[in-house]
Amino acid sequence: MAGNSSKVVIFAAMAGNGLIAITKAVAAAYTGSSAMFSEAIHSAVDTGNQGLLLYGLHRAKRSPDQRHPYGYGRELYFWAFVVALLVFAIGSGVSIYEGIHKVMEPEPIQNPMVNFVVLGAALVFEGAAWYIAFKEFRRSVKGRSYFAAVAASKDPSIFAVLLEDSAAMLGLMIALIGLGLGLWLDIPELDGVASIVIGILLAAIAWVLAYETKGLLIGEGADPEIERSIRRIIAHHSEVLRTNEILSLQNGPMDILVTLSLDFKDDISSQDIEAVISKMERQIRTTHADVRKVFIEAQSWRGHNRAANSN
Repeated sequence: MAGNSSKVVIFAAMAGNGLIAITKAVAAAYTGSSAMFSEAIHSAVDTGNQGLLLYGLHRAKRSPDQRHPYGYGRELYFWAFVVALLVFAIGSGVSIYEGIHKVMEPEPIQNPMVNFVVLGAALVFEGAAWYIAFKEFRRSVKGRSYFAAVAASKDPSIFAVLLEDSAAMLGLMIALIGLGLGLWLDIPELDGVASIVIGILLAAIAWVLAYETKGLLIGEGADPEIERSIRRIIAHHSEVLRTNEILSLQNGPMDILVTLSLDFKDDISSQDIEAVISKMERQIRTTHADVRKVFIEAQSWRGHNRAANSN
């Protein structure tokens, strides 16, 4: 389950987006700007999405029960996937529709300075929320590129907010450029074009969110570094002849299930095997706090291969 840092990121983004959405909506109604209307929809969708992520975090904290013995951690992944669908269906769809309507029936923007002031203020507030999300996300980078870190991340409550805030920053810049060029060149259609581009940007962000959360939702293994660490722990136990298999499952941002199939030496007693398994389990859980459950099976290498090949 995600920690308090995830909630801080979401609350910061939610508060900023809620206030910005109201301000943008008032400015869009006052000036008639299509790009500003798209930005208002964008911020409103982001605010609702952050509420869904908070709900997902709350639901994911439920304790395991008879029907869900491994807990509810992956419910967060479900709500993150819903967020991706909402960004695409509402944010992107409404922005593109409004943009096409404005291009086909352009209208001059009234009091354009209001839009520039609102967009400039929104850049400041969005930038602050983006920085909080980025600072938290940067802890998980571990020498990887940022794209690779998003792909490897197991906490959608962090990377979803970061992607949404990044899209918000880009959307604001697009709106500023569209409005500015439309006024400078006296081409009001550019306001609608900016709205369409914002919609396409949101569709791209929605696709990335859906792709990344889909993998977590259907079942994704833990970070490969955890498997390498577990192999090092096993290597310190001379009673183990070889490792047949290591399987892991990410049940939540901080909830990992690990199963091991180990071939033990033939000349050790069952009591010794039980002692080694208990010690190994403690070492794994102590080294990796995110590993909540460890199952270790004693099986010969040949027996394991026969069982695997029979499937």
